Amino acid sequence: MNMELNHPRTHYQLIADSGSTKTDWCVTADGRPIQQVRTKGLNPFQLSEEEMADEMCRALRPALQTAGADNAPIDVYFYGAGCTTEKQPIVERALRRSLSGIVRCEVASDMLAAARSICGHEAGIACILGTGSNSCAFDGERITHNVSPLGFILGDEGSGAVLGRTLVGDILKRQLPQPIIDRFERQYRLTAADIIDRVYRQKLPNRFLASFAPFLAENIGEPAIHELVTESFRRFLRRNVMQYAGWQQLPIGFNGSIATVFRQQLQEVVEAEGMHLGRIIQAPMEGLVEYHAARQA
Repeated sequence: MNMELNHPRTHYQLIADSGSTKTDWCVTADGRPIQQVRTKGLNPFQLSEEEMADEMCRALRPALQTAGADNAPIDVYFYGAGCTTEKQPIVERALRRSLSGIVRCEVASDMLAAARSICGHEAGIACILGTGSNSCAFDGERITHNVSPLGFILGDEGSGAVLGRTLVGDILKRQLPQPIIDRFERQYRLTAADIIDRVYRQKLPNRFLASFAPFLAENIGEPAIHELVTESFRRFLRRNVMQYAGWQQLPIGFNGSIATVFRQQLQEVVEAEGMHLGRIIQAPMEGLVEYHAARQA
């Protein structure tokens, strides 16, 4: 008797959502999550192929062993920051060096992860609002149009970095009510010289500026702060989302910390601009598991 007819082989998948600071991995069996693990960020612009392979070996092999998938055929879907077309082969080689049994290996951008997790297999517009911002038009399978976010100096409207940049500029130029300025200065104890040094001379000024997002969230009840946040979201929609064909009809979904924390203000602006709000999620993993389970079925 052919036992495989009675006991079909379990279909394992390994899904990764990687940023510059951390990578979340999920092992699924027949579409069900069975093991999750977090490693450091695996950005191919920051790490070599060997460094990525070493980190994958260190953290993933024990996780796969725990899940009972260490020697099984497995499909791998890696979505990551820095996974441009020219860098994708580097990540794939690192994965194949680290893990045996890979049958299918796909490496794609974090923007595609957002699109698939937010929109599933339906057409829509997907947006990321975190430390930076990004957006794309999605046809249910692939990205069809992407307006370049341009980074926090030239673009990144609605992002934590731009919200922080606007807040700090308004504090230093005394454009906000005095009680808000006093509160900021008591909480952070930063001089103008400190801020200028961190923004213009130190590394990662975007993360420094985004670190002020909690202050905005704590003070969102202040009309001036509410206007600062909603105006940045309005600019994001007008300068990015409105460039996509069909934006009036398509659902517009979001992921990222800023979208989640300021969900109410974001919904207010989206509806005021005559748009249809889709899903708002913190991180894409849950949606990616659903997407690949449906794709497998």
